[in-house]
Order: sequence, then C-alpha cells, then structure tokens
Amino acid sequence: MNRFVTDAGGKGGREQAVLGVEKRDGATVVSLAGELDLYNAEDVRAALVEACADNPEVLVLDLAEVTFIDSTALGVLIEGRSRLADRSGFRLAAPGLETRRALEVSGLDQHFSVFDTVADALETGA
Repeated sequence: MNRFVTDAGGKGGREQAVLGVEKRDGATVVSLAGELDLYNAEDVRAALVEACADNPEVLVLDLAEVTFIDSTALGVLIEGRSRLADRSGFRLAAPGLETRRALEVSGLDQHFSVFDTVADALETGA
C-alpha cells in the first residue's frame, strides 16, 4: 500500500495522517500514520470529530504507523477524547517507541487508556 502523498493540499509529499476510519462491532477505529504535528493536526481533528459524531462506545486510535507526535497533535487527541460522552471509551493502541515516549513525557499516558494492540483495545470492556 502506497501512502506517500505527492501533493496533499500543499503538504509537500508527506504521508497522509489519517489512513482510514473503520467500524468494528460497535467500536470505531481511526488509523493514523506518519508525523502528527501542526501541519496535519487539522486532518486528525476532522477525522476525530467525524468519528465522534456517532458517539461510539469505544473509539480506538491505531497509532502503529505513527512515527512522531508533537504537542499540537497531542492536544488534538485530548480534544477528541473530550468529545465522547464516556471518555473511558477513548483508547490509544499500538504506539511506537517515540509516540509512547511523548505520551509519557507529557504525562498523558496517565490520562489515556493505552493498549499494545488494537485487538487489546477492542477486547477490553469499558
């Protein structure tokens, strides 16, 4: 699968931040990729707003393909979580080393439910 974008709204050949949104057994999984930062935070925000519109019981962000996340993107995750009626349903899955480190340094790993895999995030009860 080629995720390299040559002219995504003038973003200069960067990967798409949002790979897709998928519904699975009442849950919504948003797959993110590449560098999540100021330049694509609006794309991530739009995907989360749309995913939260149906008020899913569980919203999982698949971070397996994310290589970097900055404070702007972390803020978008906080905003996304606040859009759910039951915030415990907002789950982060499969963060890589750099993403996990950003969550730990910011202290957000204490506020988000973080799982090793998407399957783990989906299987865990609210």
